Amino acid sequence: MPGPSFSRTSSDVIVIGAGPNGLACAHRLASKGRKVTLIEADAEPGGGIRALPDLAPGLTPSLAHLVWQLDPRVEAAMDLTRHGLSWEATDIPTTVIGREGNLVIRGALTDGPDAAAWKALHQRLMSFAAALEPFRRMAPPRLQAGGNSWGRLAKNLIGIRALGTKDFRELLRVILINAHDVAQDELSDPRLRAALCFDAVLGAWAGPRSPNTLILLLDRLAGEITGRKGALGLPKGGMPALAQAMTNAATAAGVSLRSNSRVSRITVADDRVTGVALASGETLVAPVVISAIGPKATILSLAGPEHFDTGLVTALRHQKSRGGTAKLHLALSARPDFQGADLRSRLLLAADEHEVETAFNPVKYGEVPDRPVMEIVIPTAFSGGTGPHLLSANVQFAPHAPRAGEDAAREAMLKACLARLEEASPGISALITRAGILMPYDIERQFGMAGGNWHHGELAVEQMLFNRPIAPLSRYATPLKGLWLTGAGTHPGGMSGAVGWNAADAVLEART
Repeated sequence: MPGPSFSRTSSDVIVIGAGPNGLACAHRLASKGRKVTLIEADAEPGGGIRALPDLAPGLTPSLAHLVWQLDPRVEAAMDLTRHGLSWEATDIPTTVIGREGNLVIRGALTDGPDAAAWKALHQRLMSFAAALEPFRRMAPPRLQAGGNSWGRLAKNLIGIRALGTKDFRELLRVILINAHDVAQDELSDPRLRAALCFDAVLGAWAGPRSPNTLILLLDRLAGEITGRKGALGLPKGGMPALAQAMTNAATAAGVSLRSNSRVSRITVADDRVTGVALASGETLVAPVVISAIGPKATILSLAGPEHFDTGLVTALRHQKSRGGTAKLHLALSARPDFQGADLRSRLLLAADEHEVETAFNPVKYGEVPDRPVMEIVIPTAFSGGTGPHLLSANVQFAPHAPRAGEDAAREAMLKACLARLEEASPGISALITRAGILMPYDIERQFGMAGGNWHHGELAVEQMLFNRPIAPLSRYATPLKGLWLTGAGTHPGGMSGAVGWNAADAVLEART
């Protein structure tokens, strides 16, 4: 049996991690003439949007199930349509399954006595989100220096100030308050309150009453897909189709993709990176290494804390990265019925704002909630198929370090989810042919996301902008020469590709 290869392959840049941000970063650099090698530990690129093993024939799940944000710079530059991306839907409504019946929400539009109040609130939140959106397209400025970054910041601050005095003051107020209070102050329909609160904490380690949760909702609304602000999209073929289109675009631009290649360490000599060593024994050489696999994994594991000062290492170790979302996948023998809801929508199982908060409370103590709340998508319903269906759900909330042990918590979580689904869709239990659930600790191991958190570190107000992931690393560069960060753990977070683009531009600017 032949031994491992020890060849040394040279590139201008090595990018570690072929998730959406790693792909966007590699493409951006390759399109600017750099020789880029993109390394992915898994067999398939895509990270959280890659295909998982089929749940049943023809039913291919993924961790993420909807596109909330796709950076327009990335979408245009990668020419994703030409590389195979098409959309099943790009303006998916939300249907709240509540005690009072189903309520459909289409952006600012809904029915019932709260329709006008919801429209006014939604439009106000969208204006705030639009004012914050330019910050997503820039690296945070150096706090101790002037220069171009401060000029860009000033321009964006002027844009916020253009809201007018009243709205500007209101923006400053809502950034610091919680979603629960806004819902109660502005809305009377419990289903609308549930929708606002659920979306504010989806993927977060926070309940609606937690401080500063409204800014998380504004961050979500600040994105767009295909020119639609605050929209939800589903690619034809599901999220793996987006991963494939991004991969096609990257390789067409000249990126050399190495799948099934796990990085064992980032190599360092004379206080600067020299490349990476793979688990296979192979060494790849490059003066620049950009890691998209998370700041903690990059610095504390691959590069090694010995290359950084004690204060930085301590701050990074203390960075909060708790994940509180579980992922449920069900294979169904037939189409389920959620009280007559149109299944070509995003379904929310949350009766009111209190139920969202109550689901979070036990998770703080390592316990499984009795009545989890969830976001459900049935991607097979969008294509009009009559055969088996795939149900995908993001379940709030789930413990990362369960008191009862991992196996017991996983079993209890699945039982609680199925009971909740049966309540909302009587008879669905009889349709289930296979079920699978990923707890935060499963997500951490399977996808390498610190704490099982989607963002490789909590997206909280104290860990945003200047402090994402921590202040010394907020501009993508690290103190170790040649080592850069990208991925959801850096500003602005998420899987839109914005982080990859921003980091690539920072590298290009530093080396031109």
